[in-house]
Amino acid sequence: MSTGPLRIANASGFYGDRFDAVREMVTGGHIDVLTGDYLAELTMLILAMGRLKDPSRGYAGTFVRQMEDCLGLAMDAGVKIVVNAGGLNPAGLADRLRELSGIIGVSAHIAHVEGDDLLPRADELGYGSPLAANAYLGAFGIAAALNHGADVVVTGRVTDASLVVGPAVAHFGWSIDDLDPLAGAVAAGHVIECGTQATGGNFARFTEIADLLHPGFPIAEVFEDGSSVITKHDGTGGAVTRDTVTAQLLYEIGGARYAGPDVTTRFDTIQLGDDGPDRVRLSGAVGEPPPSTLKVGLNTLGGHRNEVVFVLTGLDIEAKAALVKAQIADAVDADMKWTLARTDHPNAATEQEASALLQCVVRSDDPDVVGRAFSGAAIELALASYPGFNVTAPPSNGSPYGVFTAAYLDANDVDHVAVTADGIRHAVAAPTTVADLQPVEHTFVAPKLDEALQPDAPSRELPLGTIALARSGDKGGSANIGVWVRTDTEWAWLVTTLTVDRLKELLPETAGLNVTRHVFANLRAVNFVVDDILGEGVSSNARFDPQAKALGEWLRSRHVSIPEVLL
Repeated sequence: MSTGPLRIANASGFYGDRFDAVREMVTGGHIDVLTGDYLAELTMLILAMGRLKDPSRGYAGTFVRQMEDCLGLAMDAGVKIVVNAGGLNPAGLADRLRELSGIIGVSAHIAHVEGDDLLPRADELGYGSPLAANAYLGAFGIAAALNHGADVVVTGRVTDASLVVGPAVAHFGWSIDDLDPLAGAVAAGHVIECGTQATGGNFARFTEIADLLHPGFPIAEVFEDGSSVITKHDGTGGAVTRDTVTAQLLYEIGGARYAGPDVTTRFDTIQLGDDGPDRVRLSGAVGEPPPSTLKVGLNTLGGHRNEVVFVLTGLDIEAKAALVKAQIADAVDADMKWTLARTDHPNAATEQEASALLQCVVRSDDPDVVGRAFSGAAIELALASYPGFNVTAPPSNGSPYGVFTAAYLDANDVDHVAVTADGIRHAVAAPTTVADLQPVEHTFVAPKLDEALQPDAPSRELPLGTIALARSGDKGGSANIGVWVRTDTEWAWLVTTLTVDRLKELLPETAGLNVTRHVFANLRAVNFVVDDILGEGVSSNARFDPQAKALGEWLRSRHVSIPEVLL
């Protein structure tokens, strides 16, 4: 047990992130722990498809190559490594790393955490026939592995923040009853789990960051009370500011209660403070008992899909679209979704500026329908359809798509186990103090607007993003849009103005959907959860922005009446 701050770095926000980040973080300055998040809902589907071809795989192969390059560097520097790169096969990845350590002559105790894989029990649990079924485990398996001497811990599906919480539990000796410190570590983990999104990547006000060419990856300095400072290595690109941290706090969340397997974190209690250049302090997080159930991610084969984008140029765009839609529908019997993007301009100076794009996404249980039948129908129209017929790319063979759904299982029905290098299995008990997850009943009262902020006060029609920042993301078939401002006066206007009804007016795609608004006065933010906008998840979705990453930017571009006093 130690009372010193623990410097926990991130080197991966997704499977495919910057390869050299591991080396950058190990050699760029002092860190105690290196973490990496390689898993997402879509990644689990990709790994499951790979496991069908080769049962020995199912893990993130990139991580093996990163360790070939950097395992020795990390061990020489005394850096522990904790990653979820084990995917669907953490034991297999641990074995591969032990083999690698022998080949490169590096001594490292490698452990893994298992128990999340529920596929062998899918029928028993009523999950049908998924390709993957994984419970989201917590941090205490990681902590157990570290406490039993592991230098490297690889996991399967754990909550993203657990990669940070686990090392903090081991370092500070927290128990499952230390709810506030656990909540603070969850907040820190949530901020750094997506890598450079905490240091200026995907940031609404990116033009304010002087050097975004090569943003550095984030570090959380976690303290014994659960508070933390978010920072990065000196001399790296990007920036750590209250806004970059706020953006990530609001990313892919719902209401004030952020439920996890070890603790429910009250995001409406987190306080941000400046701690010097590129240093933002998080404090005040309140923890509550976790729910009695664990979330289970189910990835199921939904069918097969294909798509083609027709280019419509010049005049009669709507009529051209109607013709090709009728021709394809007459030739192919399948579920189709058409989207016409009016990217064309009148009297355009270039052909591209005169063109609109008509996307057709086709789905079927029969791969031949979306493959040869659909491709043939599209190509056969080349000389028999609208004038100027062309497509952005020739149709390809169809591909399978997955459907993501969530289930919930009593935590006591999941065998959470840490397995150390000697093969000893260390069982991790589920929390005994639990609580049903209830929405926070906001006592928040909208502030009384000054005269200068009243609807009839002088104002100008400008993009909402003139004063507001935003970040959006996906969770299964839903999306969230977090919107925040920088001053109390702006906040009084935003929270009064940007209601659910106003959001639906600004984003017509959301008009017929269930939208919930959550208020985070501590962050001067409102968070909207839009149900079902992404259908059955990213893999099955035909939406233009299938992961809703740009919903926030679309909202910021919409014009609203902004009081002149705010300008």
